[in-house]
Amino acid sequence: MRRFREVAIAVTVAALAATGLVACGDDGGDSEAKVLKLWHYESANSAMGIAWDRAIEIFKDEHPGVEVRFERKAFEQIQQNAGMILNSSEGPDIMEYNKGNATSGLLSSQGLLADLTEEATKRGWDTALSPSLQTTARYDNGVMGSGNWYGVPNYGEYVTVYYNKELFAEHGVTVPRTLAEMAAAMDTFVAKGVTPLGMSGAEYPAGQLFYQLALSRADRAFVNNYQLYANPVDFKADPLRYGAETFAEWVRKGYVAKDSASLKAEDMGTGFISGKTPMIVSGSWWFGRFKSEISFDWDTFLFPGNTLHAGSSGNLWVVPETSKAKSLAYDFIDITMRPEIQTLIGNNGGIPVAGDPATIKDPKDRKLIEDFNRVSSQDGLAFYPDWPVPGYYDVLVSGFQGLINQSRSPEQVLDAIAKPYQDGVAEIKRD
Repeated sequence: MRRFREVAIAVTVAALAATGLVACGDDGGDSEAKVLKLWHYESANSAMGIAWDRAIEIFKDEHPGVEVRFERKAFEQIQQNAGMILNSSEGPDIMEYNKGNATSGLLSSQGLLADLTEEATKRGWDTALSPSLQTTARYDNGVMGSGNWYGVPNYGEYVTVYYNKELFAEHGVTVPRTLAEMAAAMDTFVAKGVTPLGMSGAEYPAGQLFYQLALSRADRAFVNNYQLYANPVDFKADPLRYGAETFAEWVRKGYVAKDSASLKAEDMGTGFISGKTPMIVSGSWWFGRFKSEISFDWDTFLFPGNTLHAGSSGNLWVVPETSKAKSLAYDFIDITMRPEIQTLIGNNGGIPVAGDPATIKDPKDRKLIEDFNRVSSQDGLAFYPDWPVPGYYDVLVSGFQGLINQSRSPEQVLDAIAKPYQDGVAEIKRD
């Protein structure tokens, strides 16, 4: 997969060169650049969109005479064409890009991203970000976790449990503190004819629930093995076996509806918004939307009993190697790490990576951030189950759809997800 992409990008570069569209690597004149081209794909009313609009205003105030050419792009547009974009004179000087081995890691290994290590040290980004958050910023031959800095995150994200406080009160259920208490709470709902856990089998939520269950029996060594290839991973042993078997048990007990195998994440989210679903296990990226659209009383709690949780930094600010305004790009990144911008992220439903929860006005927002800070400070961010190898997302979706509709046993699902993982890791190590 990686070799194929490298060849494809090489062919693209050659084609662009033939038409004079490839930007040269010389960044002479950077200190006198009068234009900063900036791309990101956050909506204008999102926490990051609001905060970054303010960062642009500050940048303009502090850089008189510099024009900021901002373009909001679609996520898919950047995701699918990043290699070609970064080799073209039409590309940006700084852009938001997805973190992980198959994205930022791949581009860094191809020399398409500027090395930010010196700037990270000089500007204090290396001390502002916890070790867990730095993992997605640093890459060694395309593998995250060590090596040089090729991106900087300024917000975080993690998987938590959203719950309907009114349904909990109606059925006499309290917030669980352990996995056993969570199972007992779900038994109470099932006995009343209520499916306790909203789910989406057609997209990421099912794989993330499986991962949360596996992480309840995992340690940091497992995460390093699974995500960073420190040692081989045995899919027939705990914690992965426990995750798959417990997931299947939850389906059998009626905690998860079998017909949710075909549902999208949007279906799961709107089901919770409607007030009919007691709980969903999903990401902090839903938080802002729930705040604006839910009329009943709701809140969040960390997946009970876990010290490790699916989560990571948010996406990265990356600087293309071909950028003609690198110094300006570094200045902009630095502005997004300032307390004013971090507080704006937090007060609009996002999770700042260097913010003070005391400055956050809304109690729900503050709790979301405090929970994230607790996980991050304890080195508890375990990334996401589909990250290790390219194409693994679709593998997990297919596997856990089979577990939800009971067309596959836990053993069959583990077999189905083991081989693509092992083949992908072997390919990456060969490269």
